[in-house]
Amino acid sequence: MQDRIRTRGFTLLEVIVAVAIVAILAAIAYPSYQSSVRKSRRSDAEGALVGLSNAMERQFTVNSTYAGNAASGADTGAPTIYPSQSPIDGSTKYYDLTINAATASSYTLRATPIGGQVGDGYLEIDNTGARRWDKNNDGDTADTGETNWEK
Repeated sequence: MQDRIRTRGFTLLEVIVAVAIVAILAAIAYPSYQSSVRKSRRSDAEGALVGLSNAMERQFTVNSTYAGNAASGADTGAPTIYPSQSPIDGSTKYYDLTINAATASSYTLRATPIGGQVGDGYLEIDNTGARRWDKNNDGDTADTGETNWEK
C-alpha cells in the first residue's frame, strides 16, 4: 500500500476569495482614510490661522494698527510676521496663509488650499474671531453652514 503524499497549501479558489475580501475592505477603508487626512490638514491650517491672528494682535498692541504686516509693508499678501504656509513645521505644505485685508482697525486672514488639499475650500478668520470655511469651494462663504470651521 502506498502512502499518500499530503500537500499543504491553498487552493486557487481560497486565494481568490481572500484577495476579494481584502479588495472590498480596502475599497471601504481608503476613502475614510483620505477623509481623515484632509480633516487633519484642515485642522492644522485652522491652528495656523489662529497663530497668525495672534501675531496680528501682538502687532496691533505694538503699532496700534493691523495694517502693514504683509510683504514689503503692504496691507495684503503673505505675512511677514508669521510663516506663510501650513503646516508650519512640516515639509509638504497644504495651505497658503495670507492677509486678505487689513486696515488700522480690522483684518481678515485666509488659508487657501494648495497641492493635495485643493478643492477643500478656503478658511478665514477676522479680527472679531469670526471663522468661515468655503465648504462647497464655490469661492465665497455666503452659503448656509459656512460661518464656522465645523464640518
